Amino acid sequence: MSSTLLSRRDLAFLLHDWLDVTRLTERPRYAEHSRETFDDVLDLAARVAAEHFAPHNRAADTAEPTFDGRRVHTIPQVKAALDVFAQTGLLAASLDESIGGMQLPHVVSAACFAWLQAANVGTAAYPFLTLGNANLLLTHGSAEQIDTWVRPMVEGRFFGTMCLSEPQAGSSLADITTRAEPQPDGTYRLVGTKMWISGGDHELAENIVHLVLARIPGGPPGVKGISLFIVPKVLLDADGALGPRNDVVLVGLNHKMGYRGTTNTLLNFGEGVHRPYGRAGAVGYLVGQPHQGLAQMFHMMNEARIGVGAGATALGYTGYLKSVAYARQRPQGRPLVDKDPTAPQVPIVAHPDVRRMLLAQKSYVEGALALILYCGRLLDEEKTAPVEGDRNRAHLLLDMLTPVAKSWPSQWCLAANDLAIQVHGGSGYTRDYDVEQHWRDNRLNPIHEGTHGIQALDLLGRKATMQGGAGLALLLETIGATVSRAWKAEGEAAELAAQLGVAVDRVGVVTRRLWATGDPELALANASVYLEAVGHVVIAWMWLEQLLVVEAAGAPDGPDADFLAGKRQAARYFFRHELPRTGPQFDLLESLDRTTLDTRESWF
Repeated sequence: MSSTLLSRRDLAFLLHDWLDVTRLTERPRYAEHSRETFDDVLDLAARVAAEHFAPHNRAADTAEPTFDGRRVHTIPQVKAALDVFAQTGLLAASLDESIGGMQLPHVVSAACFAWLQAANVGTAAYPFLTLGNANLLLTHGSAEQIDTWVRPMVEGRFFGTMCLSEPQAGSSLADITTRAEPQPDGTYRLVGTKMWISGGDHELAENIVHLVLARIPGGPPGVKGISLFIVPKVLLDADGALGPRNDVVLVGLNHKMGYRGTTNTLLNFGEGVHRPYGRAGAVGYLVGQPHQGLAQMFHMMNEARIGVGAGATALGYTGYLKSVAYARQRPQGRPLVDKDPTAPQVPIVAHPDVRRMLLAQKSYVEGALALILYCGRLLDEEKTAPVEGDRNRAHLLLDMLTPVAKSWPSQWCLAANDLAIQVHGGSGYTRDYDVEQHWRDNRLNPIHEGTHGIQALDLLGRKATMQGGAGLALLLETIGATVSRAWKAEGEAAELAAQLGVAVDRVGVVTRRLWATGDPELALANASVYLEAVGHVVIAWMWLEQLLVVEAAGAPDGPDADFLAGKRQAARYFFRHELPRTGPQFDLLESLDRTTLDTRESWF
């Protein structure tokens, strides 16, 4: 029976037929692997997801964590699933063998993790945050910090968080006030409050390793004065054993509309409830150099942004598969041309408007999954390509695509969930069917790790202009190379290539037009429209890439014929129904519209 979490066939198509990940085994880092080991870990992830994560997805939503004033309570299935996941070693799948990892390619690891996100995004959030925490410390931490904090996280004994936002600051990190006072022994004592901290308190692991942004007194104002600290929930003795409780206090849990299985917290640091070593103040350890905290944290934030896009994709994908299954088995009505009321009802998939909704979902989720895996492949190129120029190119292209990979799935795979509810009819609006929860879970992703507006400012205000526009030029050049290949393929691929080529040209023209005014406020006033339009161009590129693989496959028989025909039809849908949306958006941007910019606060 095929899974309703993800499509194993689609993953094989994307990883092997398109991205050819087995070629990575020619590189020293991945030389111990093969297609067989890649497929084995994907199968393992699928089994863990289906057998240990999916069964309690609904229970974790309806019986969300509670706080009795002393400790947090979660349903036991959450810890049981996380323990199984830790035992598989998948948490460290892409990490070095020296730290306990498997040295899997990042693209394969991302595909593995997508199974867990599709099955239970709330439970999957704990290892997701932990891995991001560990990767940051592996890049910026000292050897001692890696041994002390990363190794227990890799083993699944400690979990990790990121503590950025504060109640008075929100996403404006320049306004954080948490302070870190230096101590004679080289440690720091932190005092302040952090808000919206996912995984901030629980008893699912022996310890929680918080990565906290704070200010060292006397440092520069704004973001240039932010430093990064390791602040564990429980301090360690000299031999690494759990020691006294640190001065980190859970004030309360936030109750969000989705991701209910993930604790979301308000934390006080240095309140004095706990007095480690006889004094108030949360003990923290500086990561790297002072005043480099935001740059260091962006390592975790950028990884998390792509991970949020992956989670949004997985939620959209499982909702799509479940709506397909429902549409095939739900009888209702008769064909429009059949007026006989005594004729048997047909499954609703027979109705054109239902097929429209399914095809839209397919074009969104399979396009988004292609983008997420492509970003994973770029990360592998950045880390392991033999030629330095190729590594630099991959880094620049990944930097350019990160805001799109975060925001486009968060918007359009949410739209897929909305359509999945509609396909279910009245049943979709009840809690008896999973699609209602998938929509609520996915609705959080447009704000996770930076809102659409923040990603839009990043794309147009920073990424499109960095290095004199080199990132944007590389993106357009890379898409243009696909367009050229499609031209040479002729037929339908060439037809779609012509349409994409026009859109690519408009991205360049519009970007230059926006910045030619010399007025940043005007240029960025409609940045969210720019993000959405460029995102659609990128996903159209992903679909043209897939169509070229389909055309190269010829005309196979059996189930593969239907699979490839479905790919072709989804590509057609995206180019005919979705890419044309960008025309009016580019027109609006090119006109330098001031409607939002000139609107006064008093008019609301």
